[in-house]
Amino acid sequence: MSAKVIPLKREWAGPAPSLDPMLSQTATAMNAVNSVILDRMQSEIPLIPTLAGHLIAGGGKRLRPMLTLAGAEVVGYQGTRHHKLAAAVEFIHTATLLHDDVVDGSDLRRGKAAANIIFGNPATVLVGDFLFSRAFELMVEDGSLKVLKILSGASAIIAEGEVDQLTAQRQIETSEERYLNIIGAKTAALFAAASRIAAVVAERGEAEEQALDDYGRNLGVAFQLVDDAIDYDSSAAEMGKSRGDDFREGKMTLPVILAYARGDEKERQFWKDAISGRREEAGDLDHAIALIDKHDAVAATRERARHFAERAIDALAIFPDSKARAAMAEAARFAVSRGY
Repeated sequence: MSAKVIPLKREWAGPAPSLDPMLSQTATAMNAVNSVILDRMQSEIPLIPTLAGHLIAGGGKRLRPMLTLAGAEVVGYQGTRHHKLAAAVEFIHTATLLHDDVVDGSDLRRGKAAANIIFGNPATVLVGDFLFSRAFELMVEDGSLKVLKILSGASAIIAEGEVDQLTAQRQIETSEERYLNIIGAKTAALFAAASRIAAVVAERGEAEEQALDDYGRNLGVAFQLVDDAIDYDSSAAEMGKSRGDDFREGKMTLPVILAYARGDEKERQFWKDAISGRREEAGDLDHAIALIDKHDAVAATRERARHFAERAIDALAIFPDSKARAAMAEAARFAVSRGY
């Protein structure tokens, strides 16, 4: 899997980080997970599998369920419970994407027309609800109240994060601290839960549970930071979505927060008017990107992402050296260096 790689500091020099080791390490188990996903997205109502399949088969990285599978290998789990739970994680993620696209009015998802554009908002929301329900069925079938608590808790936190992001929309004074709290909820919570449940099904101790939770949480923050940088740094072809979506929607992401904080009075007035929606001119996005470039806000965002990725890698130190641990560490480096 190739990616546009952004140069980083010397200690990360060398071959471009790749997701390939993680893909290879989890390939066999992922086939089992995909079988569960295919089976459980079926319904007697034809529109449900059609709409769900539009997104599920749309070329996503499947990173969240991979965290469950790789985590199970790191802790030496030999069973198969994690297959259904990884499928539940993917259903939760897919449901949130369907809902997000309706909330955001998105046109593209993974390089294709978003489901809401093809099928309409009501059907997209309802199929998202269906996938949430399927996820909870899979959790209940597993039979572990602890797993159910972790994944259901993460689902609630994700919803809280999305609502918090909505209330911060078009609020130019949003702080970096609040932004990090938002992405910690809307993105990192599921990364953390997906990782942690691997230790739960393996019946490992609290220290190992917490280590996987820390890995996933920090990786999730890094991943979202890079996503937000990419919106001002890559072409739509690379991203699989329209460039500048965050800007047009007035989302307060770190590149904007930093450019606003570092700008002069005239620049800050532009941000106030553009983010609030008081101005909508043809060249606004290009001007926003120019200001972000001027103040190195994308580079600074990626550097913060690197910090969280290093914390994710450090969390793995509790586990013995293995191919699975190495693959998880490289996935953290890939999350920072990717261009899509």
